[in-house]
Amino acid sequence: MNRLLNTGLALLALLCAGAAAAAVDYKIVTASEKGTYYAIGKDLARLVAPEAGINLEVLPTSGSAANVKLLRYEPGVKFAVVQADVFQAFVDRSGAGNAEASTLIRPLRVILPLYNTEIHYIVRADSPYNYLHEIKDARINGGLVGSGAALITHTLYRMMFGGPVPEAQASFLSNEEALVKLIGDKSLDVVVVAAGQPAPLIANMKPEAQKFIKLLKFDPQHPSARQPLSTYAPATVRAASYPNLLSEDFTTISVGAFLVTYDYNTRGTVDSMRAFGRALCQNFERLQEQGHPKWREVKLALPELGPGWSYYPPTARELRACTPKKRCSNEERILGLCN
Repeated sequence: MNRLLNTGLALLALLCAGAAAAAVDYKIVTASEKGTYYAIGKDLARLVAPEAGINLEVLPTSGSAANVKLLRYEPGVKFAVVQADVFQAFVDRSGAGNAEASTLIRPLRVILPLYNTEIHYIVRADSPYNYLHEIKDARINGGLVGSGAALITHTLYRMMFGGPVPEAQASFLSNEEALVKLIGDKSLDVVVVAAGQPAPLIANMKPEAQKFIKLLKFDPQHPSARQPLSTYAPATVRAASYPNLLSEDFTTISVGAFLVTYDYNTRGTVDSMRAFGRALCQNFERLQEQGHPKWREVKLALPELGPGWSYYPPTARELRACTPKKRCSNEERILGLCN
């Protein structure tokens, strides 16, 4: 009897070891550890990837432009969060004949449109600026080179004011470094933070921060807004997102974010990606309940994409056929009605 028991335990151990060995190690590239993209990656690693047999490592990066290159060339990186305008910028340059842009963007595929990322323009509390259209002569930090925030900052400036940010007015520091300069030596006038609300960097500020900073508004009716609204969209920053800083909602500008992968065709990777799509479907309600609040704005629908964009077929098939699990209520669980 003991021999049978020991044999059974040994077999069980081997099966468990085999199951553990079957999991694959993948990475997802996001943005700053204090940003929303990083939080979205952590949610996918915690609530989706395990069911797909994936150990998903979440990597902080300088942002979307860097993510495109990491997804294309960095071993193990299978997923990236990328801003829509960054993806489109690569598509446009590819279409204009830029060989490097074409090499980077052509094999990338969309898994799922995520949500709109709010752009936060931060100035000192005593600043004369109250609206985006007032910052033409300001010293502006758009974020690290390679970040989506940097691209947005410079693209929006060009659209609103008809030319590039003058070199003497532009800086490319991390958000944390820039905020220190904004408040400390006052060598900056505006710090741009692109992150879905509530952005951890801002949400974690103490109430005393109101004495030092404020957020700029975007006026969709101002003449300078006409061209930006061809690419970006107005968005409401809710006071509930930043109760330590805001007493009322206001309008800013936003850009879409996408979960992106590569056009993989090897069988093992395709199987893992298909499993990820299936797990994303089955755990979508958990993401919305337990993940970052931005998940509540995400839909599993796959709308038509623009020219130069396409979905990754293995995950798209899973998501289009998606019938999410119905979560059991406590009463249904007690009655034994849950499968």
